[in-house]
Amino acid sequence: MAELDFINALHSGTKRDYVARVVEHDKAECATVAKRWGAEYWDGPRQFGYGGYRYDGRWRPVAEAMARHYGLRPGHRILDVGCGKAHLLYEFTQAVPGIEVVGLDVSDYGIAHAKEEVRPFLEVGLAQQLPFADASFDFVVSLNALHNLHLPDLFAAVREIQRVGRRPAKYILVESYRNEREKANLLYWQLTCEAFFTPQEWAWIYRECGYDGDHGFIVFE
Repeated sequence: MAELDFINALHSGTKRDYVARVVEHDKAECATVAKRWGAEYWDGPRQFGYGGYRYDGRWRPVAEAMARHYGLRPGHRILDVGCGKAHLLYEFTQAVPGIEVVGLDVSDYGIAHAKEEVRPFLEVGLAQQLPFADASFDFVVSLNALHNLHLPDLFAAVREIQRVGRRPAKYILVESYRNEREKANLLYWQLTCEAFFTPQEWAWIYRECGYDGDHGFIVFE
């Protein structure tokens, strides 16, 4: 199990006003709306979530880097747990023509408004109850999803990701913090996070779940 970074170039490119996130709107109400995972979260005003999650090609370098690192080839099967609008899965089909993609997300709206080319391969479901057979995927990825689960469901989801992967090619990315400043910024910025842990605590969770894949973190500096 290795800590790898595929994402931070994207994450650090977004400017965030952490204090404004708290004082300009009713943060509790915004979080309540966001956790419905509907149109407001994906395509509504910024205080409820993404402020408009549209395809712009930014995930292509991530897909290419993951494909190189994990040796993904045509015919391999990929599962994205928490795929949202499936922009990353679409990029995998471009980076590795002939690869098979499957996506799962809790959001009906996200799936219904996902990238059209991969929408037939997506379904609504829960990370802690993956509807797939054991060892049925060559690569399993989950980006910015598992920290939205309460602890019992989080443990179950990590075990499910381990179960459906047929080799150690797995990657989980979550929000985390390394110091009090990053902890405060995370608390200010997040809308849907339920699991607030340091990298060391996340590594402990993965070990307890028998997870043998790789992992990474985004932090709010």
